[in-house]
Parts: sequence; structure tokens; C-alpha cells
Amino acid sequence: MNFAELTRYRKTQVDARAREIQRLEKVLQDAGIKLTSVASAVWSASSREIIEALIAGERDPAVLAQMAKSRMRAKIPQLEEALYGHFGAHHAFVAKQIIDHIDYLDSAIGALTQEICERLLPFEPAVALVASIPGISTITAQVIIAETGGDMSRFPTAEHLCAWAGLAPASYESAGKRKPAGTRHGSTS
Repeated sequence: MNFAELTRYRKTQVDARAREIQRLEKVLQDAGIKLTSVASAVWSASSREIIEALIAGERDPAVLAQMAKSRMRAKIPQLEEALYGHFGAHHAFVAKQIIDHIDYLDSAIGALTQEICERLLPFEPAVALVASIPGISTITAQVIIAETGGDMSRFPTAEHLCAWAGLAPASYESAGKRKPAGTRHGSTS
């Protein structure tokens, strides 16, 4: 598996993790638990502890709300109200499966990231240079280096690289008039 395949597979695992978190939120909503109306995210340390307590059988909103950590502690009254619901055994079973799958995906993403970092060690200066561009994280820089192979000499100009990546807008010219055509889809390699 080359660098690009590793970074692409990591992306699929990150996307799968995001879908599982959305699925967990849907299970909670189905049970009448409105955790995200108080918490900024359904997948935080406080939220996970509350969900695991729900899975273990705790249903008292006052007890569950006391599990809040840091900034969520200021919202305990709203949290109690949000935790009234009808979380049943079937919700607990599905939520447990989802949490187990998220944990597996976290482990897989960590292993993939470690492998990518090890394989990109020879390209570390290039990754650092690309990551120094405002708005580009180290992970995005890794993907750029993996997709281009780190050899920019095959692109005569920056415009050629942008066109290859699908970032350069296409234009059509007819009778001396240029018409914008949006951006192309980029390289399929």
C-alpha cells in the first residue's frame, strides 16, 4: 500500500467515525435524550460518561447530570432537563455497539496515522513546509505529499499543480469570449 492509499483509507475511517457519532446522536434523540441541546457535541468526555451510565442502567437525570465535567457543570439544570427520556434496553444495546465501533475506529485511525508518519519520515521537511501554509494542517500536508509523491518537478508551474488537484477554474473560450466553467474534478490517480 503506498502513501496515497494509506491517507485515503484513513479518510474513509475518519468519515466512518463521524457517521457512527451521528448514529449515536440519532439513538439518543430516538430515546428522547436531548444531550446535544446542552452539550456542544455528543462525543465529549462528559457525554461519553453519561451515555455509558445510561447503557449501564442509570436513568435518573439528576444523577446523570452530576457526571458533567468542566464547562458543562455550569449547565447542570439544563442538562437534567435534557436527560429526561425513555432510554430503553434496545437503545442501550445499540449505543454500546456504536461506542465499541467508535473505539475500534479510533484505534484504526491511530494505527494508520502512525504508519503514515513513519512512511513519510523521509519527506518530513516537505510536510513541514506545506504545513507552514496558513490553513493547511499537518494531516492535510501529509495528504498533499502522499498524493503528489513529494516531487513537484513534474508540475512546471503552480498553476499546473492547481489544475491537477482540481482547484483551478476551467474556462471555455468561444468567439473571443471567455466563459467560466467552475472547477474540474482533479486527478483520479
